[in-house]
Amino acid sequence: MPNLLTWLGHAAFAITTAQGGRVLIDPWISGNPACPVRVEELEPPDVILVTHDHHDHYGSDLPALLAKGSGVLVGQPELVARAKRDGVPAENIVNGGSGMNIGGSITVKGIDITMTQAVHSAEAGTPCGFIVTLEDGKVLYHAGDTGIFATMKLLGDLYQIDVALLPIGGVFVMDPLQAAAALQLLQPRLAVPMHYKTFPVLEQNADSFISLAAEKAPRVEIRVLQPGESFAF
Repeated sequence: MPNLLTWLGHAAFAITTAQGGRVLIDPWISGNPACPVRVEELEPPDVILVTHDHHDHYGSDLPALLAKGSGVLVGQPELVARAKRDGVPAENIVNGGSGMNIGGSITVKGIDITMTQAVHSAEAGTPCGFIVTLEDGKVLYHAGDTGIFATMKLLGDLYQIDVALLPIGGVFVMDPLQAAAALQLLQPRLAVPMHYKTFPVLEQNADSFISLAAEKAPRVEIRVLQPGESFAF
């Protein structure tokens, strides 16, 4: 059985690993105009990763999602402190409720997670991304909300990324040009664009990104998903 990645719209993704693990990243479900599912339709997650506390990433569904089972929330100390105020029990938060921080690595239910920097803003803590190494060794990078930064090359050198999830929408995050240049630094095997077309102010399609990626990083496969669509890796 392969790993399965599903785009839930905007920056939200669900991963079902080859071993049956379930990971949610930035699960903005309720109120997300691009999300094709309801909270009630999602399987109980084993791990939830949240990159920062903006409403289109943190969302309002964390308590309900974690109440489904024994899932673990992973985020920065300031972000998980907010989650506790919002009703998430400490036992459902990594490291006994204390969270983790940029540069740190942990293993949760057989999945290795490294928190990386991101260039953005937040109210609780600082924004981040995640390197996620699944049980079979496949490596996925969720960049979070970010502009391009030079040490993306170091991330690519260190982690040999199989799948990179990159924002392309502009205005609040990388635009297609920066995202295509980020592929040169990261050198993933495959990339999936995210954080576009949700709001009118953002890029409305991935066409420019696809064209620029073919020019700047022709060896990287680009996989454009529709909300609710999945692919195996």
